[in-house]
Amino acid sequence: MSENIADNTLLAKNIAEFVPHRAPMILIDRVIQHQQDSLITEVVITPQSAYFNHAINGVPNYVGIEYMAQSIAALAGVEAHLRDDKIRVGFLLGTRKLVMHQPQFTLGEKYRISVTRLYQEDSGLAVFDCQILAGDTVIASANVNVFQPQDTQAYIQDNQV
Repeated sequence: MSENIADNTLLAKNIAEFVPHRAPMILIDRVIQHQQDSLITEVVITPQSAYFNHAINGVPNYVGIEYMAQSIAALAGVEAHLRDDKIRVGFLLGTRKLVMHQPQFTLGEKYRISVTRLYQEDSGLAVFDCQILAGDTVIASANVNVFQPQDTQAYIQDNQV
């Protein structure tokens, strides 16, 4: 991994510069901090948020897994920018130790998503410790397993059933 830390100019870029998603499927709003092997992103819940449910006045808590996954993707994207490399697609493989402390992400609330790489193989398999915080309170946490192949198209073609 790069030992470079992203500066504020890089972090100020639109989140679309870091993730291989496109609107309306970009669920996180911005990157707010980068350190080696970790990143913090932010999302503010509005009626325009993807998966906003008026009946619960928020976004269901299960969407938090995607907030975590996109924050991991943003970390990979920031690291790619620091290496002058391209943004690559990754795959969410699963979670362990998933805990959700509230049933939804509430309208008007700002949440921070913290992701820290615990382990990564040369193959692209990695494990991240992830937390979603409202202020200083952890409202969701999980270990998230991801895989980012060097060549996504070749990987998909080689693994077609």
